[in-house]
Amino acid sequence: MAKNKRLTAASKAVDSSKSYALADAIVLLKSVSKAKFDETIEMSMNLGIDPRHADQMVRGLTSLPNGTGKTVRVGVFARGAKAEEALAAGADVVGSEDLMEKIQAGEINFDRCIATPDMMGIVGRLGKILGPRGLMPNPRLGTVTMDVKGAVSAAKGGQVEFRAEKAGIVHAGIGKVSFEADKLLENARALADAIVKAKPAGAKGTYVQKVSVSSTMGPGIRVDIGSLTA
Repeated sequence: MAKNKRLTAASKAVDSSKSYALADAIVLLKSVSKAKFDETIEMSMNLGIDPRHADQMVRGLTSLPNGTGKTVRVGVFARGAKAEEALAAGADVVGSEDLMEKIQAGEINFDRCIATPDMMGIVGRLGKILGPRGLMPNPRLGTVTMDVKGAVSAAKGGQVEFRAEKAGIVHAGIGKVSFEADKLLENARALADAIVKAKPAGAKGTYVQKVSVSSTMGPGIRVDIGSLTA
């Protein structure tokens, strides 16, 4: 009941017929987010794409300048010196066949998965488990790499992955309510810039069609697309 009252009060403070400048939307969202925990703030972008077509898929990784405020658990498939490098860089779970067996048994204790190229024979057997969870390492995203240290450090340091869903919507966290508004604004613009640069060759017409920001327990606030750039 308290949650519903908070959401109702927050919704009243937001003009649903209005598109707010990004900076104003973030300030407003911070002011109406009153949950007892540090809510995540997320940005959503409706794109003029059909992800069912391979030439219209939008997916990528980008580093937010002020981090996400979220602890990211990283799993790494590697052996020998590369396994040691992963552990030294702060990876939470490192292994090869042993890690594969844990995952097959339902033990998935990571939010991002990285692999050295020689491990892809093992990782490939886990496609049906990791794929639907968005955890499959991918060379194009830099998660299949010999630079294990760099990949782990990036994942731990505020890198976010974005991927278009069936309806052509991309969304990702840009920080926490406790972040200063200007830090959230910088993060939001970094994410928007990465998504715009990831525009696929097959996209026709208007690419960015609608943008909004929201918090975990708060209302969505529509953002003026023109305000995404500084």
